[in-house]
Amino acid sequence: MPLYETVLIARNDLTQQQVESIGDQISSIITEAGGEVKKREYWGLRGLAYRIKKNRKGHYMLLGLDCPVAAEQEAARQLGLNEDVLRHMTLRIEAIDEAPSAILAKRGDDRERDRGFRGPRPPAGRFSSGRGRDRNDDREEYRARPRDESDNAGGEE
Repeated sequence: MPLYETVLIARNDLTQQQVESIGDQISSIITEAGGEVKKREYWGLRGLAYRIKKNRKGHYMLLGLDCPVAAEQEAARQLGLNEDVLRHMTLRIEAIDEAPSAILAKRGDDRERDRGFRGPRPPAGRFSSGRGRDRNDDREEYRARPRDESDNAGGEE
């Protein structure tokens, strides 16, 4: 049987359990037709690149399917009819990778990384922000003028 990967985006006002129930509905359609769901990943609530039906965020889910073509077409039809699904996309693939997807692997790498020390600071150069500049600048506009009595025009004596 052919292998497919389906990614769906659900509305952001749904709970994770409701998104999982959408995945269960697709799984039941696939298993009734003689196929099976080899991989199932919930990627979480993520920001969208642009608004879709007035939503700025969406729940992402990946399904790896091993099913007949008719079952995949029925699953795609059901996803299109479901009002909670903003977008879905199905691709035919050669093999389903059992390892976590790049999205979940990246999330794991972010958690493992130590956020304390970020390395040495670069030296303040020509293109720096100017915040770390040496305050002893010899240019005239940066030198403070000496204060003397001639500046007191008020005649305080």
